[in-house]
Amino acid sequence: MLQKNSKLTQLTKSFSLLKILPILLIIVAIFNSYFIVVEGHVGVVKRFGEAKDQQNPGLHFKIPFIETVEMIEVRTRKNAEKMASSTKEQMPVTIEVSVNWTVNKEAALDLFKRYGGLTQFEQRILDPRFRSATKDTIPQFEAEQLIQDRASAIQGIERRLAEEMEGFPVIVDNIQIENIILPQKYINSIEIKQTEKNLAAAEEHKLERQRLEALRAVNTADARAKGILKVAEAEAQSILLKGKAEAQAIEAKAKALKNNPLIVKLTEAQAWDGRLPSTMMGDGAMPIMDIRDANK
Repeated sequence: MLQKNSKLTQLTKSFSLLKILPILLIIVAIFNSYFIVVEGHVGVVKRFGEAKDQQNPGLHFKIPFIETVEMIEVRTRKNAEKMASSTKEQMPVTIEVSVNWTVNKEAALDLFKRYGGLTQFEQRILDPRFRSATKDTIPQFEAEQLIQDRASAIQGIERRLAEEMEGFPVIVDNIQIENIILPQKYINSIEIKQTEKNLAAAEEHKLERQRLEALRAVNTADARAKGILKVAEAEAQSILLKGKAEAQAIEAKAKALKNNPLIVKLTEAQAWDGRLPSTMMGDGAMPIMDIRDANK
């Protein structure tokens, strides 16, 4: 009796599971029939592992249990490398560089088909070529150039990497040299050299300032001398004009005296102080001007 009850219970449970299982399968299928692609990504739809198409951000539907979705980031990504190299003068140097790169959105499906995803593309394609471009460029520069003019080295790496990455479905830009590690002895020598340059520049600035001050003094003296000369010329011109005026006045006066002798008598009368002379002339005439009319 107990065995019959046990078998009946098992059959009841099996029957209940058979009823529930389709419902569970339907629920799972519903949840696996759609997918959401977030911004900054594209969804690569795979059917039995084969990439079929790509979907842009938004809500999409797929065949449950048959199709799966692989997300490919199409926002800017950054790869950094730290590598040993040497400068133009064969000095060992450690370079820390980084590169920003972006997957071409329209070519995400092609990238997935060819390389299997972003990680595989970085490891197999981008990173080796980035290291190669950097190691080929750094030896073209001396250590001092690398320190003082990183921009030229960066441009060299960008040109070389652009050549290496031509034809791949990505955009590579904004390469940066994050750090340059040189031997400490060389760093010390650079600091000493820079200090000497600064001192020389300061001395040159001082000499230039002194030269400008001397030039200013010369210009001031020259201007003062020119001013004195102008004053002297003005005075000489004034004297000359005054002399000419006096000469002309004398000449005019002489002509007037010559034409009218009475003016002489009038001038003597104007200059007489009213006293008679104490000494008489031989003919007893008085030196007094006679201005009476000669006809009377």
